[in-house]
Amino acid sequence: MPVSLRPGSVPLSAWREVYLGAEVRLDEGCREAVDASAAVIGGIVRKGNPVYGVNTGFGKLASVRIDRADLETLQRNIVLSHAAGVGEPIDPAVTRLMMALKVASLAQGASGIRWSTLSYLTRCLETGILPVIPGQGSVGASGDLAPLAHMVAALMGSGSFWREGAVVPADAGLAALGLPPLGLGAKEGLALLNGTQFSTALALAGLFRAEGVLQASLVTGALTTDAARGSDTPFDARIQALRGHRGQAEIAAALRELMRGSEIRASHLTGDDRVQDPYCLRCQPQVMGACLDLLRQAAVTLATEANGVSDNPLVLVDTAEVLSGGNFHAEPVAFAADMIAMALCEIGSLAERRIAMLVDPVLSGLPAFLTPRPGLNSGFMIPQVTAAALVSENKQRAYPASVDSIPTSANQEDHVSMAAHGARRLLPMAENAAQVVAIELLAAAQGCEFRRPLASSPALEAALSRLREAVPPLVEDRFFAPDIAAAAELVRSGELARAVACRLPAVDDPNLPEAERLQPRSAPPPPSPAVPPKSLA
Repeated sequence: MPVSLRPGSVPLSAWREVYLGAEVRLDEGCREAVDASAAVIGGIVRKGNPVYGVNTGFGKLASVRIDRADLETLQRNIVLSHAAGVGEPIDPAVTRLMMALKVASLAQGASGIRWSTLSYLTRCLETGILPVIPGQGSVGASGDLAPLAHMVAALMGSGSFWREGAVVPADAGLAALGLPPLGLGAKEGLALLNGTQFSTALALAGLFRAEGVLQASLVTGALTTDAARGSDTPFDARIQALRGHRGQAEIAAALRELMRGSEIRASHLTGDDRVQDPYCLRCQPQVMGACLDLLRQAAVTLATEANGVSDNPLVLVDTAEVLSGGNFHAEPVAFAADMIAMALCEIGSLAERRIAMLVDPVLSGLPAFLTPRPGLNSGFMIPQVTAAALVSENKQRAYPASVDSIPTSANQEDHVSMAAHGARRLLPMAENAAQVVAIELLAAAQGCEFRRPLASSPALEAALSRLREAVPPLVEDRFFAPDIAAAAELVRSGELARAVACRLPAVDDPNLPEAERLQPRSAPPPPSPAVPPKSLA
């Protein structure tokens, strides 16, 4: 179903659908507000009073007055001069989300943009025109200037578009679709360039991918607990209630549901003298619950940001004022991105510790490195090393970006958020975490099969069956990389989470009914094959 953008009140679930590729429609009920704000700008131009961004220079050059005859040139110049991004392009799915965020912001009628310009952006979304946007060049204030400039420049005929998996010159791409280059009126270039939509789109994409990895890790965590003949006592609801954290309680409930009816678990009750399991099993509710709570907190911030107006200056229609402020400063987005990064880091870290426990015969009670003939075969020895490498890489990337700042624009913009840096790392971090969880899936499945004839729970047996459709058991050493790739696709696509048919905690609007929030969701798509791997950055 198409997503209707109702400015100021778009739910997080709708932004998720936009990222997944749903059609976008702008609710035309916003037209009156848009026209009114454009009229305020038109009045300023006629009177000639100096107003920043309308008839003055930008940044440090704000004191320079611009003649009325040069106002359109001023807007064109700001776009072309600010299109100074470098690096690999971002994924087209993120570009699309960024454009939708920009449309929703401008449509609130506080930016002075004309309805015709807003309609042009909406039409580009409807027809699938996606500019090629370099991933580097924003410091997260004064907005995501360079990336947004590349978006607008392409619509003006400069730069390039994605078209059928290839990069085409912008002027040719517009001509092929019968669209004239976008022309800009007073203030419109600045309104389009100012804002946090690049950082917010990347952070939302990272949030959606993190949710999928978290859900898959609950399945693999439960599977590992069974493979190691661990106890589900630490998941008892009474333990969680005594601490009181919502995420912890929901994670424990999911783990109990995933393990309900396991014959392996039942055998632990009568045939195992261990009193306590390692933390990687026992503390899953505490660690994963904290990750869930963190992701939900980030989701609240990003949902608010996605429904806000973050350009500058802002037009107040009621009083015909144009006020300069700092809504372009992306500090909230930077903090949210840092929270998502920390959660991704911990999801992968805990999964890797469970893999390490499984391959250690002393801890797991399973054959060394999960192979029937250790020595002749290395089994899961090196996949665990790969998981360790990915976790360490995520640890390095998880350092908070928001604590950094560097002055720009001749010290006029002397404190910046680094939100773009914080958000740009999230997709590669989510991919690393997904690969770690995939390795755990393979290892835990192998471990459970060593427990035969005992079966796991119906939910976990369904997950095992789905894996075995793609990857056979490891009897003798073989080329391992394809196994990891196949398992990673089950994690990435959401198929693993759907296979168990259980309620899995989800990151969503906190005001939705709980039953709706807890439904397993499809994971966002993997990066477009048209984009080189580095474009995930």
